[in-house]
Amino acid sequence: MSKRIIFGALVAVAGAVVVVILVTSGGSDAPGRTAAPIQPGQATVEIISPRNGSRQQNRSAVVKVRVENFQMAPLQFGKAPQFGEGNIRFSLNRVPNCVRPEALEKALNSPTSAGRLIGKSYDFPRYSGPNGVLAEEIGTAGLYSPATKPEVYYQHLPPGFYRLVVTLAQNNGSENDAHSVTNFEVLSNPRAKPPPAQDCKGKVSSTEAAKAISS
Repeated sequence: MSKRIIFGALVAVAGAVVVVILVTSGGSDAPGRTAAPIQPGQATVEIISPRNGSRQQNRSAVVKVRVENFQMAPLQFGKAPQFGEGNIRFSLNRVPNCVRPEALEKALNSPTSAGRLIGKSYDFPRYSGPNGVLAEEIGTAGLYSPATKPEVYYQHLPPGFYRLVVTLAQNNGSENDAHSVTNFEVLSNPRAKPPPAQDCKGKVSSTEAAKAISS
């Protein structure tokens, strides 16, 4: 085999190696980092905490979520909607002490806010702090607490079971289809006098209802 043929083969192999490196690295100059191609995807939101079925030892709950394919746009809050950006709705309700069976069935068949067990809302300034203040300003107090970052802090929550629905929203507040749901319990203070037992004759207790919607 001639030297010219061998040299040509080596050049071809080297060229192929360069192509492989460029494809696997996305052309990035950063060492050890693979740049994933940017592709349009569906916006999603996932509740990180509190986890579904968790039990809170104090009367507060730090809610944190993860969003994907969605950009938080605090400077655009209340303005015209733009594709792929906006804010978050946090809606927290306490599961009623006694639930009508038909109401529980509706909640099980429709886990979004439209079908959840309607109990007392905790989306007011006393409970959701600055997010509750913002809710009052835009007229959504008692419905949801808006947020321009992926977290909210609830406090002064009485013992009981809670259902939290988190929904992505456009800049103008219009919700989209991306939502996440979690159910958690706030425990009673062991030093406090326990509340009187609830008579749920003909209805489902909050404990049983919480178990059903958490499963």
